[in-house]
Amino acid sequence: MACFLVPAGEAIVTTVVQKVVENREKKVGGERTKKTGLSWSRKLSWLNKLLWGGTILLALEHIWHGEVVPWPPFLTAMNNPAEVAPMLNEMATIGVAMAIFVTIIWAIIVMIVELRAKAMPQAKASPAGGGE
Repeated sequence: MACFLVPAGEAIVTTVVQKVVENREKKVGGERTKKTGLSWSRKLSWLNKLLWGGTILLALEHIWHGEVVPWPPFLTAMNNPAEVAPMLNEMATIGVAMAIFVTIIWAIIVMIVELRAKAMPQAKASPAGGGE
């Protein structure tokens, strides 16, 4: 019904955080992380893209099924007071689970990038031929 609102809320917060981090990085002179050479604002942009993309797809799916309409109260569950409790339950369970899952996937992506960047200098330092 309205599970997409939870990742949308997280996307709004992380977008604001990304903008603040970008401004601070510009003031410092484009600070990059030591391991990967990527800024935190760039890494946060990945999270934002995942969250906004999922939110848009879920919103379209809910529109397709008639659960979201272009007139107030916008969520069809809000028309009937008996449907509000199940809607809030869905947001608290499914919506929160989706937001957490997307954030975990993003953290794994960042971790992989960090580990690969850490391993790259070691691979370059070892001689290719190995013998004299």
